[in-house]
Amino acid sequence: MSRDMSDAMSTRHGGPAHRRWNPAGFAARCTAAYRAWRVRRHGHAPPAHDTGDAPPPSAAAGESVLWRMRTTVKDEPGALAAVCTALAERRVDILSLQTHPLGEDTVDEFLLRAPAGTDLTGAVSLAGGSDTWTERADAHDLVDAPTRVLGLAARTATDAAELPLALRQLLGRCTIRSQPAAPLFGRAGAVTVPAEGSLEETVIRLRDPEGGVLTVERPHLPFTPTEFARARALVELDARLGPRIPRGRDVLTLPEGSDISVRRADTGDLAAARAMHERCSAETLRMRYHGPVGDADRYLNHLLSPRFGRTLAAQTASGRVVALGHLLWDGDETELALIVEDAWQRRGVGARLLTRLVAMAAEAGCAQVYAVTQASNTGMVAAMRGLGLPLDYQVEEGTLVVTARLDAVPAHRVRQFGEHIGRA
Repeated sequence: MSRDMSDAMSTRHGGPAHRRWNPAGFAARCTAAYRAWRVRRHGHAPPAHDTGDAPPPSAAAGESVLWRMRTTVKDEPGALAAVCTALAERRVDILSLQTHPLGEDTVDEFLLRAPAGTDLTGAVSLAGGSDTWTERADAHDLVDAPTRVLGLAARTATDAAELPLALRQLLGRCTIRSQPAAPLFGRAGAVTVPAEGSLEETVIRLRDPEGGVLTVERPHLPFTPTEFARARALVELDARLGPRIPRGRDVLTLPEGSDISVRRADTGDLAAARAMHERCSAETLRMRYHGPVGDADRYLNHLLSPRFGRTLAAQTASGRVVALGHLLWDGDETELALIVEDAWQRRGVGARLLTRLVAMAAEAGCAQVYAVTQASNTGMVAAMRGLGLPLDYQVEEGTLVVTARLDAVPAHRVRQFGEHIGRA
């Protein structure tokens, strides 16, 4: 394997934001084209969330708006009361309040319902608040903090693949990366942290229960010690429970009339996945990996790990795995990847896997998913189009990136397809 291909694999963990390890492509040309697309995409993308105090144009006069707000006040009697009084004078309803002690100061986190056009930052600044941050909230934020944390703990207890998503929901808008203890292909660059983890303002590092390091970054808002303790507790829960995935399966009837079952897969399926790859033609492997396939055990073990995403396996009645579909957590984005054994191609297996992967991504709260393939891979393109979702196509030197918006997934499809294969 070339040095450029090795770089493409290793940069997903702990590298700069514009460089990623892409399990869907090992060739340097594919990786370079995708990076160029991603830089342009993020360079022109609007902010993911509102961060100012002015309401969006759709907020009519007299309408109330939900906001999340943090402000820092002195840890002394009357400081919080002054902020609450300032908000009450502007007819702002305080729906919930959490405090994050910082020694001489305290960070107060509010969920507010405010009249449209209210200058929240100005109000709390006059009342003694500083370093104020605001963000639009929605109905999901109305769940009280203990209930939300218990729900995230329950999800994590059910499925090891939920940990990165649970951390993201616990800590808000942030990027989570998992770096293995030993980088792929033995290259240097492993990061170590103390057993208790580390907190450095906008970066949290925790020991991954499966080895390596979990890194959480939130450049726009420093983490508090309280948030660090919550994240560490969630990771400790994951470590105590050990490897686990839901064991349900779904039996599908293909258009030709034969049945095939779909279930969650993990590293315990490494031998079956390797055997399937050995039955695949060189062309199928090239379409999937954009280049020669070598050292299969190393990257298949990574792709099947619940820490880096979720994998679905399609298998026959005899138990032979004939297709794999991956949903890979990639920082703050989510990638789709498929491989179907030659004898089972063009029989609807890939489309069924893709539909369920997308439903799982929507259920997990992902805003969009992307697939990196070759422009000549008409089967993958047709499967993406068959989702019935808004798609964005970017082509660079034969490499095609198809991005699907998941906010258009109907709720009934999420429930229908995610019931047996998503979270238990």
